[in-house]
Amino acid sequence: MQKGRSRVLGIALFLCYPFLSPAQTGSGQSGAIPLNDLSAFRNPGKTWQIAGDVNADLNKNNVLTTSKGTGVLINLPGKKDHGADLYTTAEHGDVELELDYMIAKGSNSGIYLQGNYEIQLLDSWGVKNPKAGDAGGIYERWDDSKPEGQKGYQGYAPRQNASRAPGLWQHLKVSFQAPKFDASGKKIANARMLRVELNGVTIHEDAELLGATRGAMGPEKATGPLRIQGDHGAVAFRNISLEPGVNVPQEANNNRNPVDPILVDAPVNTMLRSFMDIPGEKRVRVVHAVSVGSPQQVHYTYDLDKGAVIQAWRGNFLDATPMWHSRGDGSSRPAGAVQRFGLPVFALAKLNSPQAAWVADSAGTGYRPKGYILDENDQPTFKYQIYGSTVLDAIRVLENGQGLHRELTVQNPAGELYARLAEGATIEEKSNGMYLVDGKSYYLRLDDAKGAKAVVRDANGRKELVVPVRGKVGYSILF
Repeated sequence: MQKGRSRVLGIALFLCYPFLSPAQTGSGQSGAIPLNDLSAFRNPGKTWQIAGDVNADLNKNNVLTTSKGTGVLINLPGKKDHGADLYTTAEHGDVELELDYMIAKGSNSGIYLQGNYEIQLLDSWGVKNPKAGDAGGIYERWDDSKPEGQKGYQGYAPRQNASRAPGLWQHLKVSFQAPKFDASGKKIANARMLRVELNGVTIHEDAELLGATRGAMGPEKATGPLRIQGDHGAVAFRNISLEPGVNVPQEANNNRNPVDPILVDAPVNTMLRSFMDIPGEKRVRVVHAVSVGSPQQVHYTYDLDKGAVIQAWRGNFLDATPMWHSRGDGSSRPAGAVQRFGLPVFALAKLNSPQAAWVADSAGTGYRPKGYILDENDQPTFKYQIYGSTVLDAIRVLENGQGLHRELTVQNPAGELYARLAEGATIEEKSNGMYLVDGKSYYLRLDDAKGAKAVVRDANGRKELVVPVRGKVGYSILF
């Protein structure tokens, strides 16, 4: 069922990539940049260091804290030392770049391909309409001779805001085609960002760069170093990889046009019923899924068979191509940057102790879905029965668009009833009631448990966060 005035858009993307000769597909370092020390970089400034781990503070601007070890590259500029940009010793031409980064609250950095073409890294958490200066944007070129307000030009805003909260690891992937020059040194082809993905979402395709962006290292050349902006704010990196050459998509090689995607917008609070597939080693299909979209561009999917929130995402709402193209298979998929919450399980269970195994199926639970109730803004509160109790499950987008708040209200709760709030490879309590989940993938903030204490426990080699239910449990997911 579809609720609200949804708008379905079909967009055709036609990409054409020029043929690249082997002589122009890049040079220099191949593969992962070692982060055991700073030897892969030219004359690193004192604000750059190697650490084993890093954390941000959602309440403090431009602050990252570190712990000893290796594998993480960190820049910590301060009032006395404002920092300097960092350059790799190796240079590259055409290249596939991948890295993880973490931005501090309110911080600003950037990645310059060949030292000249910047992809912006910024705390853009919750921004609805990103510009070229937001996270993932290709920064503007600059001309100081132009009037104020016109100095910046030819920048590219990301298609949507796929960035995450400060203190969470984010993944950037770039296919970069370097500018080409003839034997006399004359430029004969502009540089291009063939594809840029942020947190699994394509935010640029075939963006032609007519010249270097603002703050470029120097004149355009066939090769240059990877450069990281270091004089603006605190930032961390890991898993940096540079692979020479570019991977041209197969459909472009074969000159085949992809199917026009069928996209569902959420200009108002919107609901869509469909199958929803959860990727993994073995695909899991949720057959009674309801996806709920919002104009704040924060969305989620609810499993009616389990009373479970299975995923949340920000950016665009749904890609319904698998459901509505040709014969279709009944499924849709998120069109933005997704945070998944593991395989669907019941949100509530009776446990003999906080360490008892979570229920695997509905046997003995008396689970009965009872649909949902819409409020005056067309936002659903889901309703079901379990263990003889009636449950109201209200999920709402936070006012600042920075995540979701969930409130489970249980009428006459059964004894020894627990709520499972989170599951992941790791769960760390950072402060009273604030947790980092699954390798710093998202935050969970326990807002109201009626005095009950949450427990982080082991479960089949992973971690779970559970809390006793005393009539009501409220928590927020920040991502």
